[in-house]
Amino acid sequence: MDMLTAFAHDFLPAQRTVPELLTRQAQRHGQRTLFVAGDTRWSYADALDQARAYGAVLEQAGIRTGDRVALLCSNRIEFLQILLGCAWIGAVTVPINTASKGAQLRHILGNSGARLLVTEADSLPVVLALDQLEGGPVPLETIWVLGQGNSADTRCAAYPAPPGPERASAAALRPGDTLAILYTSGTTGLSKGVCCPHGQFFWWGAHTSTLLGLVEGDVLLTTLPLFHTNAMNAFFQALMMGATLVVEKRFSASAFWAALVRHQATVTYVLGAMVPILLSKDATPDDKAHRVRIALAPGVPPQFHAEFTQRFGLALLDGYGSTESNFVIGADIAEQRPGTMGKVRPGFEARVVDDDDNELPPGTPGELLLRASEPYAFATGYFGMADKTVEAWRNLWFHTGDRVMCDADGYFSFMDRLKDAIRRRGENISSYEVEQVLLSHPAVEVAAVFPVKSEMAEDEVMTTIVLRAGATLDEIELMKFCEPRLSYFAVPRYVEFLPQLPATENGKIQKFKLRERGVTPSTWDREAAGYQLVR
Repeated sequence: MDMLTAFAHDFLPAQRTVPELLTRQAQRHGQRTLFVAGDTRWSYADALDQARAYGAVLEQAGIRTGDRVALLCSNRIEFLQILLGCAWIGAVTVPINTASKGAQLRHILGNSGARLLVTEADSLPVVLALDQLEGGPVPLETIWVLGQGNSADTRCAAYPAPPGPERASAAALRPGDTLAILYTSGTTGLSKGVCCPHGQFFWWGAHTSTLLGLVEGDVLLTTLPLFHTNAMNAFFQALMMGATLVVEKRFSASAFWAALVRHQATVTYVLGAMVPILLSKDATPDDKAHRVRIALAPGVPPQFHAEFTQRFGLALLDGYGSTESNFVIGADIAEQRPGTMGKVRPGFEARVVDDDDNELPPGTPGELLLRASEPYAFATGYFGMADKTVEAWRNLWFHTGDRVMCDADGYFSFMDRLKDAIRRRGENISSYEVEQVLLSHPAVEVAAVFPVKSEMAEDEVMTTIVLRAGATLDEIELMKFCEPRLSYFAVPRYVEFLPQLPATENGKIQKFKLRERGVTPSTWDREAAGYQLVR
């Protein structure tokens, strides 16, 4: 029996929820370490108890099944306390990128309808500043603050400790019930809240564990943020496999290998931009002193694979998945082909289509469409955005917005994005949201935001701007305007002022022409200018 089939037999459909997984794995693995964050270590039994305890904390705060709890929190133990506590009582966690601010953060809190926000003290001023934006105060009932955060706001309270021996009863959940709403970059509009059910993360854990070849007792280490799918998925890999997940605070190229050695990790996780950064550092004894055999490495350019494996002694596993889908395309290390993402995984279907959803022959680029055979292996839609849900899941297929090509052997290659979105250092950026900030500057008449290639991998953010008649604006002033209004990673690196932008007959900006034009000798480069963003 292969590993994927074993998961399906071991966990029957009704058991593919977080309360069921925690209970069964606590019975199996007891005092084995499941999760490590900083100085805190949880056994499998501890994780079950924390879910029940914080389920009680949330219930005492008036949170009920289906309520949304927003979480503006970095990689720390409280993230898991809230996530598992919500899952235990059937509430829905809304993890938010800790760099979010301004209109984007207000949209997420408003769209999700979160009653409670859990935030670190450092982010509290950003949250309270939202009340000054157009639309009035954010409709939050309560704000729990992690750390020392002084505020006269009556909604604020210290993060609560567990209520003694009180423990909540598990909600009667099904795999299709929503576990989390993860906000992903909009294409031509605001960020969309992806409704991720319990069953989706079960299948994330099953497929990723299978492709990575995980075994019981593995030590997984991630430096990626828990508010993204990748690291949340890693928790489910550990939980389902009887393994341990170590979560570092953040990625540091200088500390990465030492952390792997210190925790005796056997598996790790990198994104496309991390690999050239690590390769650019001077060699150290830690380069091969670790025990890691494999890293999940989506989006790593093919030219870096051999060099990385030779220098650091571990294999890089590529593949394809999105917040809305799952690990749908991949191949184990022996079957990988450089420059491709792999083949369709068992339990999924994929096709490459034209603009009318007609399937294209092998070797012809088109949009990637996906479908799952297992119930709730994909997201169930976009929260509060029925029109966007219908648009993305039309004709019974999920439309990824990604342009790919499939060869005659069934291997898929990523070409580019059809979506008007940008991916920088592992973060999805809505060009629309960046443009709205730029257009709010009184000197800006027209702004177009688009990706240009980075020297490291993935994208850099570029904007071309047409100023209002008689207005003046320099690049430094523009940076200072953007910093308090945008996540640091969304602030454009490249800026160019033009008298006009290429447009269609009906006035729509032709961004493909701007992308083709790219960085020119007259383009201002924030990094070349030595301008440091305030994070």
